[in-house]
Parts: sequence; structure tokens; C-alpha cells
Amino acid sequence: MMKPEYILPQDGGLIEEATQNDILHRYEKIRTHVFPHESEGVQYAADRIVLAIKDFESSQRLSDWNCEEMEPFMLGLTTGSTPQELYRELVRRCEAGAISFARVAVCSLDEFYPIGMDERQSRNHFIRKEFLDRIDILPENVHIPDGTIPEDRISDYCSSYERAISKIDLMILGINRNGQVGFNEPGTHIRSRTRLVQLSHETRKVESTAFFSFDDTPKMAVTVGIDTILQARQIILMAWGEEKADAIRMVVEGEVSSRIPATYLQTHPNMEIVVDEKAARQLTRKRWPWLVGPCRWTPKFTRKAVVWLCGEVGKPILKLTHKDYVEYSLSELLEQGRSYEKINIDVFDDLQHTITGWPGGKPGADDSTRPVASVPYPKRVLIFSPHPDDDVISMGGTFIRLVQQGHEVHVAYQTSGNVAVADDVVLQNIDTSRELGLGDRFADVEKIIASKRQSQPEPRALLDIKAAIRRAEARAAVRSFGLDPDTNAHFLNMPFYETGGIRKGALSEHDIDLIVNLLHRVRPHQIYAAGDLTDPHGTHRICTEAVFAAIEQVKNEPWMKNCHLWLYRGAWQEWDLGIVDMAVPLSPDELIMKRHAIYRHLSQKDIMPFPGDDTREFWQRAEERTQQTARLYNKLGMAEYQAIEVFVKMF
Repeated sequence: MMKPEYILPQDGGLIEEATQNDILHRYEKIRTHVFPHESEGVQYAADRIVLAIKDFESSQRLSDWNCEEMEPFMLGLTTGSTPQELYRELVRRCEAGAISFARVAVCSLDEFYPIGMDERQSRNHFIRKEFLDRIDILPENVHIPDGTIPEDRISDYCSSYERAISKIDLMILGINRNGQVGFNEPGTHIRSRTRLVQLSHETRKVESTAFFSFDDTPKMAVTVGIDTILQARQIILMAWGEEKADAIRMVVEGEVSSRIPATYLQTHPNMEIVVDEKAARQLTRKRWPWLVGPCRWTPKFTRKAVVWLCGEVGKPILKLTHKDYVEYSLSELLEQGRSYEKINIDVFDDLQHTITGWPGGKPGADDSTRPVASVPYPKRVLIFSPHPDDDVISMGGTFIRLVQQGHEVHVAYQTSGNVAVADDVVLQNIDTSRELGLGDRFADVEKIIASKRQSQPEPRALLDIKAAIRRAEARAAVRSFGLDPDTNAHFLNMPFYETGGIRKGALSEHDIDLIVNLLHRVRPHQIYAAGDLTDPHGTHRICTEAVFAAIEQVKNEPWMKNCHLWLYRGAWQEWDLGIVDMAVPLSPDELIMKRHAIYRHLSQKDIMPFPGDDTREFWQRAEERTQQTARLYNKLGMAEYQAIEVFVKMF
């Protein structure tokens, strides 16, 4: 199934076609190609690989070498999820006869240690099964680190692997969030070679998604070193998604540092980076394009620039001066026919009009400057929540207002969230049932928990109990502010999630059909969905892709003409005020009500099974994030609120 992709609508920005290449890339230390979607970036990277192989073969033939004496083209392969679509594309081209790998050798970048080559958690499992086994490559030309070599021989093995791959013609790389390539951890020396490395606690946390738990995750890995990578004649680094944006910024525009090993790539003479729009969002030409070249100044883009300027000079909007605009590279904005005073007033009004206490529209009000129309009233509202607590964590205050202002609100919990429930929480719930006289299954559940096996999915009976706990918590949360969970809470239990481990399966038509059927039943006027794609385990991303795929199927239905999609951010990040379309202020009492709804999710309280880099509890993240948003509005000259939840309108 084609993976759905989405990107926020472009509203103004750099006029790239009117910008000279040297100016467009002026802040970039590595030439970077930005594509709207991953699929287009994959096509570009595949084209580059095919061209490099064919050029190599042509040069060999021109040398009058006997075919039997021709050296194979050495292609370096990165592991992980980043290159998977690229490998699928290369398989398609090979099957279509567009390229042959008969005179190509491959070498893989890394492997866990110890691990068997047939284990699904192997870094090279996908490369073998979905790429190498499906192309016409010779077995003797495949070089993949062996994770089963005895430890007393691993040093000699790494040296022999190094010799076998010493002449890499084209190296394909990915990058992790911390700026690693391969398992070259922060602090790696530029002269490092293939070796056995100790994995950091942070790396093991990230990789634990493949191993069901942190304790199951290997502590070591074999990795090709930085010096070996830099010896390649050509390097292409790829990155997709918002979670890679900070790393890409550091590598493309930052200083070379051993703390961010991928920055060493700046020293390579034939290096390029291929990213999608989401991974490029922190680059200067995307984040602050007015510093780069001529821009298209729409009202929202103008607001984005002015909000940035306020932050740079430490002033509210209405106190900005002509000098501020000139000194901070916004002279072009002054040349659009408005004085700086008029720009200030227009942007102030524009931002002020995003604020509303009526997220479903205020009945009977003049809605000409409001973000939501007053009619119809009441509206049918459908909130999609990736996990059973994202609704109250991310937009709990808005959810409460929609219910209390009389709208017909439905919430759809897309996944069960079962793997985020700790075993001792299960036992506590079973013990409660026993103490209430509702049945004694404590010993049975203890046996199920004891039957768990390392690196294996959790028993289905245990997952079902954990899912039930999370459903009960979600029902209690919405019941606390007046929603009837029996009629208006929908538990979709999307199949992609039900792997029994942290790493999820691929999105399927069945997943999307569940959403399509619910859309047909509710026929909403408003849809809310998670726009936060940087959660550490990818569930939000898949859930959002499913919503967009479902909407694509129903977009021509009559009721969709009056339907609007709003994106909220989750516990991991917030929208830039420059692109916000609706800001819902919360009173102190509403903030407490939201907190209490979050508290109903007792299995997630204090324990935080998968916190990512942020160890705060979800209710703390949510409160501090929304209070910080309120402070930002206040600093720009708006009224002072206790907290504000913000949304971006997709259509």
C-alpha cells in the first residue's frame, strides 16, 4: 500500500526560482536537496545510484578490461527505516530491467552485537529479505557485519571487514536524532574505523523499539567508522520526517564537532543530502527565509516574520520600529507598499483574531474575523487520538469547551495503547477486582506475566487486559467533563499497532477502513487530529497518515464541503505562532479540569514507560507547553491568559 504523506499548506515563503543557487545555499555547508515528500526524494536518490553504477561500468569497459577482471561497484548501505523505500524502489527498477546488480557489491554500515542474522531485530533483516534477496546480486558480493562472531575474534573480524569494504564507490547514509551515522556515538574520532562499540544509554533507548524492552536491547554493535565512510568516493545522506529536522540543521549548517559525528561529513568533497520538507524545516531557508532571498509576502508569512522579529528584539508587535525591520533583514517587507506602523497593526490584528473561546463557533456572533464559523450550531466534532490519552493531553481544554458549549463531540482512540501499561499496574487492577469481590484471577494473571519471554511479543491475554485498563481510563477521563463514553467514545484498535511490542506494523487498508466507517457515521463538521509527528515511537505519524488517507477516500461526500480539519500538537512540541490559525485560551479552572482528566489515565501516571528525551510526566509537559504559549502571546502584546492551546487548519 502506498504510504500516505502530508505536508502543511505552503503560505508564502522564499521564491526559490528567483534566488541564485549560491544565495539559496548560502548557509549550507553541505549541498542539500529538499523535496516536498519522501517519495520524490527516494526517486532522486535512486536516480543517483543508478547513474553512478552505469557510469562506473562504462568507465570499466572503456579501460579495455576483461569482463571477468572488472571490479564490482561497491555500494554502501545504511540500515534502519530511512532507506527502506529506497531499497524497494531499487528492487522495482531491477525487476523492470532498468538496472542490474550483477556487477555490484554491497556493504552494510552496522549490526547489533551479539545477534543472529535471521533474527527480526537484526539491523540488516530488512536489507536481506526485502532488497538483496530480490535483486540479481552475487552472494560473494554481499558484505554484512556478522553479529555472531565470538568476542575473542571480533577485533580480527572487524579488521577483515574493513579490508573487504575499503573501496566504497557510493555510500548511502541515514541519520538519527542525535546526529549519529551508523553507531558512531557522540565523541567518535574522525579517524575511527570498523570496530565493536559500546552503545550509549540514549541509543539503546531509541533502539529498544525493536526489542520490546530496554533490557532486551543489545549493549554493543559493530559499526563502520567515520574515516571509512569518508573514504567513499561519493556520499548521499537521506532524512525524512520532522523528527530529523534538528539533526539535519546541525549537520548542514552547524560546526564540525565530535559531539555530532555526522558533522564530519562536511569535510567530504563529494557529499549531498536529500531530505523532505519536514526534515528541512529547521534550515535557514525554510525557517527564516527572509535572511536568504526574496520572499512571497502573504499575510500569514508576514506574521511569521514579524513574530520572529519580536523575539529577536524583545518587543511586542506594536512597539517594533522601522530600524528594527531594517537591521534584521526585513527591508523587503517594508517595500511591499505598507509602512512599518501599518504592518504592525495588521499583524497584531491577524494574531488577535486567532484567539477564540469558542472553538466550535459562537452562535449568533459576527464571525467575519473569527477562526470558526458560527453556523451550523451545534456542530458534530470528531477528535482523533492516537493513544487513549492524547486527546486530553494535547487539546483537553478545547475538548472540554466543545462539550460544555453544546456540540456533539465524538472521540476516536485509534490504538489500544496496551504496551504502555506496566505489569505491576495490571496486577494492581486485578487485585482491586479481587478485593471488591468481583472475581479472583490474580494467580492466573501472575502466570501469564511469568510466561513472557525476552524479545518476544507479550502474550495476547496480557495485552487484552492492558487494553481494557486503558479503555477504562479513557472513558473515565471524558466522563469527568460530561461526555458519554458509551455513545461518543470510539475505540478503533487499529491493527497496525497490535504487534505486542513497541515497534509497529505497516499501515493497512483495514486500518484506514476503520476510520472511513467512523467518518461516514459521524459526518463531522470539525475533525481534530494529531499533527505532532516527532513522538519517539512513530505511532502519531502512522495514525495521522491513516486519517489523511481516510479523508482522501471521503473527500467528495456532500457533508465534506462543510468539514474542516484542525491539527493539534502533542506532548512533544508546539506549533510556531507564525502559522497558528486558532488559539483557545484556558482559565485556571479549565486548566485544573484538564489536569484532572489527564490524571484519570492512572497507568501512565508517574511511570512514564516511553518518555523519550523528556522525563516530565505528560500532564506537566502539557501544562508547561500551553502556559508557555500564553506567555508568548502576552509578550507579543496580547491579553494575558493562564494557558492557550493552539491549532493549525489544514482545510
